[in-house]
Amino acid sequence: MNSKGLDYTLLTLVIIGAINWGLIGFFRFDIVEFLFGDMSWLARIIYAVIGISGLYLISAYGRIRSVDQA
Repeated sequence: MNSKGLDYTLLTLVIIGAINWGLIGFFRFDIVEFLFGDMSWLARIIYAVIGISGLYLISAYGRIRSVDQA
């Protein structure tokens, strides 16, 4: 998988995570908890993957800046 494909995949996961946080904030509805149980091992893995995706996407700021300078 090239870097662009990885970026889009991880960005999609982070957007889904943001939508979930919006649902929690507005409606007190956690879709991950609803689908996978209250802090089950699978729910924890999903939260961890989305968190790691967000951390990875911090590097997108540096890549966007380097493309603008080129």
